[in-house]
Amino acid sequence: MNLGELAYPDVPERAAAVHLLPLGATEPHGPHAPLSTDTLISVGICERAAERLAGEIPVLVLPAMPYGVTRYGAAFPGTVSISEETLSALVSEIAESVGRLVLVNSHFEPEQVGTLRATGLPLLDLTRRKSAERLTEEFRSGSCHAGRYETSLVLADRPELVHPDRMSALEERHVDMPAAIRAGQTDFLAMGMDQAYCGAPAESSAEEGRHTYDTLTDMLVELVREVAG
Repeated sequence: MNLGELAYPDVPERAAAVHLLPLGATEPHGPHAPLSTDTLISVGICERAAERLAGEIPVLVLPAMPYGVTRYGAAFPGTVSISEETLSALVSEIAESVGRLVLVNSHFEPEQVGTLRATGLPLLDLTRRKSAERLTEEFRSGSCHAGRYETSLVLADRPELVHPDRMSALEERHVDMPAAIRAGQTDFLAMGMDQAYCGAPAESSAEEGRHTYDTLTDMLVELVREVAG
């Protein structure tokens, strides 16, 4: 299921498998959640989809790409960003190497999403309206960076990486990130996110995260079936 854990004789023929590439970022997610939040979420979706499709479609989860186009959090320690050109080249060359490839992205900085769309590769694009409508109210509001939506997903898989005392102390903060971006605000501080979060992280729960993963898995399974034809 996870390509990086296999010995080479155990890898299915290239043409037989659909490969999933988890994409994320290394950037601040509030004072309570890990820098790898986006990457962890993408991996969680991919692994669940591969497990669900076992026996139906050969699916391999590639090692995750933990770096993305990540400029909005540049004022905070720990942010690591790559350029759009680097992201595009990496994804395109991986696709050439493995064959059928599906991109699974949980980092929604517009330059990241735009670059992935431009590759023309199959993409689980949660920013599309038809996808967002299937997700939580907080996600649909656009005020969900390190909030209830993302923190719940991390709690479902890696609760030890969340600081519960910090999480519970955070007040709900509504920031319409899409509107702020359209207005030309291109960093968290300009948006009023002085702790690199918005939404309601204190309301997060592993139960909500597991429920959201079920929906995200449904969406990826549907896409993989389309790609497999």
